[in-house]
Amino acid sequence: MVRVELKIIGRVQGVFYRASAQRAAEERGLLGWVRNTGDGAVEAVVEGPRPQVEDFVAWCRQGPVGARVDEVEANWSPARAEFSDFRVRR
Repeated sequence: MVRVELKIIGRVQGVFYRASAQRAAEERGLLGWVRNTGDGAVEAVVEGPRPQVEDFVAWCRQGPVGARVDEVEANWSPARAEFSDFRVRR
């Protein structure tokens, strides 16, 4: 089990990125959260089996229709098992 902390930069707010990311994470059986940041980016913390997390990170590099992802920063570490679901945070 792994954890990745993501910062997604580009036109990612106002395009249903968070809701789409939640759906993408849930489809992969992942746990964690996603939220908008004050600087126009999106942050996410995701935990789960490495193949599914890597697939989610690949999804984040594209995002939903209408998004333009310029960069994804990813910091990997061992999972901490602190989540019970995947949520959109405000």
